[in-house]
Amino acid sequence: MFGIGMTELLVILVVALIVFGPTKLPELARSLGRAMHEFRRASNDLRASFNEAIEPPPPPRPEPPHPASAIPPPAAAPAPLDQPAAEAGPAGQAAPPPSSSPANG
Repeated sequence: MFGIGMTELLVILVVALIVFGPTKLPELARSLGRAMHEFRRASNDLRASFNEAIEPPPPPRPEPPHPASAIPPPAAAPAPLDQPAAEAGPAGQAAPPPSSSPANG
């Protein structure tokens, strides 16, 4: 933190305590904390405004299609039902004709 070690920080705090006294030091620390908070908020606002100025504008959105063109064309008519369907075996192959011999024997 700013190249200050623990012993240097302790010496600074002791000198501040001697100079300002124990009654005034908490008030000074509080006002210093508020000032730091304000400075951080202002720098973040400034950084955000710079980022907004540098950032290119978003591309324009394409126009949505007209409602009339969004309707799909009508589906093809189904096959007539009066034709018998071919029996299909596994994997779409035609089933073998039934055998007249008994299975066992």
